[in-house]
Amino acid sequence: MTPAIKMLERHGATFELLSYEHDPRGAAYGEEAARALSLEPRSVFKTLVARLDDGRLVTGIVPVTAQLDLKALAKSAGARRASMADATEAERATGYVLGGISPLGQKKRLLTFLDESAVSFTVVHVSGGRRGLEIRLAPYDLVRLTSAKLAPLARY
Repeated sequence: MTPAIKMLERHGATFELLSYEHDPRGAAYGEEAARALSLEPRSVFKTLVARLDDGRLVTGIVPVTAQLDLKALAKSAGARRASMADATEAERATGYVLGGISPLGQKKRLLTFLDESAVSFTVVHVSGGRRGLEIRLAPYDLVRLTSAKLAPLARY
């Protein structure tokens, strides 16, 4: 039971857990999840942690088929610039390991931004808090539970 699952249960959210055997030799965790679970890749979202030029850490959630547009993330957060947080910093802030960082149940609640494409789906998929575990839930539940702001963050 991960903190993400505990959070969903505590809030009475409707969700489904999907698991697969993670290949430790692979690096594209989200793409691996989409392939292993036969999911529409645009409905699988990765959770990334960035540092703003004012020092704040923020979470950006984008489809696994896209890159996080750091300029758009900074603008959405009211900052001038953003850069990817280093792995140790991201793991420490969220309480999760890379490849298993969930936007839900993070150790430190970070300001969260979700790519606006998420609301075009009935359900989306995000990490369940460990490699090989995905959570299927309605995008508006994800927005509600993370207090996410919708923004155009994906760069293809």
